[in-house]
Amino acid sequence: MIKAHLVFTKYHNSYRVDVRNLEKLSVEQIQELQHFVKNRNGIFDFTSYSFVIQKRVEFYEFVSLIEHSDIKARCEENIIEVKSQPRVGFGQYKGMQYSDLANSYMIWLKANYRGYDRELIEAELKKRNL
Repeated sequence: MIKAHLVFTKYHNSYRVDVRNLEKLSVEQIQELQHFVKNRNGIFDFTSYSFVIQKRVEFYEFVSLIEHSDIKARCEENIIEVKSQPRVGFGQYKGMQYSDLANSYMIWLKANYRGYDRELIEAELKKRNL
């Protein structure tokens, strides 16, 4: 049986995991991953082969969670460089950097926001492959 190839990327208040070989996994393996995400109030996005969970964890904690869930996977960490980013100019997150927003909120913005910061949001979404 093929192991899931999970690439973990940590953000300020959340993490994202790309499932690099989702199309090669069995239905049971995909269901295990979906169950893992659902139990943590996350969102599984089949269009980008990834899931996001609004919780701050380190890579080694994520690996431990996967192992305790009996999911057979090869885990890899994606380290992103932190640099000055544009800030949100509206709503409850006003003043926060777009790079610090949870992936689930970015996905919501992608579907619902049409304001003047749309280009900044699109750039952040592209950077995160969302």
